[in-house]
Amino acid sequence: MTLPREQFPVTERWAFLDHAAVSPLPAPAVAALHAYADSLSHNGIAAVKTWMDRVAHVRSLAARLINSPSVDDVYFVPSTTHGIGVVAEGFPWRAGDNVVLAAEEYPANQYPWMNLAHRGVEVRTVASRGSRLHIDDVRDAMTDRTRVLTVSSVEFASGFRNDLDALGALCREKNVFFFVDAIQSLGAFPLDVQKTPIDALAADGHKWMLGPEGAGFGYIRREWVERLHPIGVGAFSVVRPLEFTTIDFTLKPHAGRWEGGAPNVPGVTAFGASLELLLAAGVPEIERRVLALTDYLCDNALSQGWAVFSSRAGADRSGIVSLTHPTRSSAEVMARCRAAGVVVNNRANRVRVSPHAYNTEAEIDRFLDAAR
Repeated sequence: MTLPREQFPVTERWAFLDHAAVSPLPAPAVAALHAYADSLSHNGIAAVKTWMDRVAHVRSLAARLINSPSVDDVYFVPSTTHGIGVVAEGFPWRAGDNVVLAAEEYPANQYPWMNLAHRGVEVRTVASRGSRLHIDDVRDAMTDRTRVLTVSSVEFASGFRNDLDALGALCREKNVFFFVDAIQSLGAFPLDVQKTPIDALAADGHKWMLGPEGAGFGYIRREWVERLHPIGVGAFSVVRPLEFTTIDFTLKPHAGRWEGGAPNVPGVTAFGASLELLLAAGVPEIERRVLALTDYLCDNALSQGWAVFSSRAGADRSGIVSLTHPTRSSAEVMARCRAAGVVVNNRANRVRVSPHAYNTEAEIDRFLDAAR
């Protein structure tokens, strides 16, 4: 087992196959939360150095996960939405500019860009062809006023895994800023920002990274730090954050300027425990296991008359499989599964199944049996 199954208490009750929603916390993350609460209750501010050191360590883990050139290019976010807003609100727009995005993007990666209409920014959407987003359609949507392309690494409803290398190369060719909502892949699929030309990304930790809600991270390529107007500026955005009686508005020369206030220390420390678990297992190994499980699911679902909506062609595959039952609605399947102790979800009127590396083929069988 790639991820040690004994570290997931959820397996005692559920066949949990919904990591594209909100994942269950592994035991090390729970222990980290308890340790922080115990320390705070016994020490208060006297333990602050211990916990700031922990935050710094977790930042290094996040940087390692994406192979960031520097830990300072990583900043913590309370949500993916926040990280999207950093770019959407801070970008140097001019009236008449446009942003291109996939029509099937999750709302968090649509509304912040739509909110720029008062600044004269147009949103240009690219429809999928069936379950796939075609790069030629993305190229055709771009104009000489396209400033940003924003996509999810994996689309939340279809499970389509975008070719970030190809999209990044297109953006370099067109001189377009490339933003990635990485929440549906980080933790299960490798991402190397020194290889893939991504200018910024964001992801909360509560899906494939197995952390608590409200603790995630963003990345800003260093050459963009001075070109994005900082939002959410506060006492910790500056180079001397602990000199509270000295007002020196010199912003940090890196992504740390977007961490304006006190960090979510309990969330970050639990998130770190989950990152340690993932990195110890090895993300490439996790990818292999997740793809093996989803292949097993698709093969067996097809043999039982299900329709597989998700593209399962090569690199299109992800940890999300979108299915249609031959006779039952997706809502009915979800309800039957929940009654049988199986957790799946309903997206776009299809059943969405998203196993992680600690799941088993027996749990896939349990899902299919419950849905009969």
